[in-house]
Amino acid sequence: MSARDPCLCAVTGLLVACALACATARNYDDPAGPVLVGGGAPRVAARPQLRVVTFNIKFAEHVDRAVELLLRPGPLRDPDILVLQEMDEAGTKEVARALGLAYVYVPSAVHPMSHRDFGVAILSPWPLEAPRKVPLPHEHRFRHLRRAAVTATALTPVGSIRVYGVHLESPSGLWDGDRRDQARAVLADAAGWHGPLVVAGDFNGRGGAEEIADAGFLWPTERIGHTVRFFTFDHVLARGLCLAGEPAAAAVRDETHASDHDPVWAVLRPCPPP
Repeated sequence: MSARDPCLCAVTGLLVACALACATARNYDDPAGPVLVGGGAPRVAARPQLRVVTFNIKFAEHVDRAVELLLRPGPLRDPDILVLQEMDEAGTKEVARALGLAYVYVPSAVHPMSHRDFGVAILSPWPLEAPRKVPLPHEHRFRHLRRAAVTATALTPVGSIRVYGVHLESPSGLWDGDRRDQARAVLADAAGWHGPLVVAGDFNGRGGAEEIADAGFLWPTERIGHTVRFFTFDHVLARGLCLAGEPAAAAVRDETHASDHDPVWAVLRPCPPP
């Protein structure tokens, strides 16, 4: 091998890496969809609390492991609201079937790394009404992926709860101020809803969650510790609901290695009359 060959290999590797990083997404640009619904919803015993779980299942690669974790006895089991990120429809259906839940799934785009749909889902044992897509502003600076949130109204035993499932853009794709803009888009969409409201998902930082908390939302997951490597990206926020129990929120260590994120839970209840 000549002295020039290692250099050639290094340059070739760099070019391949750049090509992968710069591959662009195929966005679903219709602001009305797609919005995919399905699943069965066998009711669970009515209870005075609302259990919310959010889990980023990395590219829906190990849904079977995620299901195993969600079915284990503990704080993740039997959620009233389950919000999943980085999902495709097949993975969402698999989770819904295994847990006996109804679902609403909104893909944002075909992701250039997985080459599959990439989106957010809301699942519940209770009926999910008025499902919609909520387009979010700003594209990833390299992949040009444009994200969307999903919203639906869960008819739970503690009342009708408007739910937003979110996955804000990554730190490599947007600045913190842009993620705050995405959070503000969710707040703008929710402005007409005056009942209890939950926003849950992967915020890819604190800025978007802070934006929602500053709008008067309770932030039970603010100090739960790391949920992915050294960062706390995964959160639950609520308006018109109060904390239930001590602790009322935490992350659960993912011993199944279903994802690079740990799932997060929070327990809420209707606030007592003032």
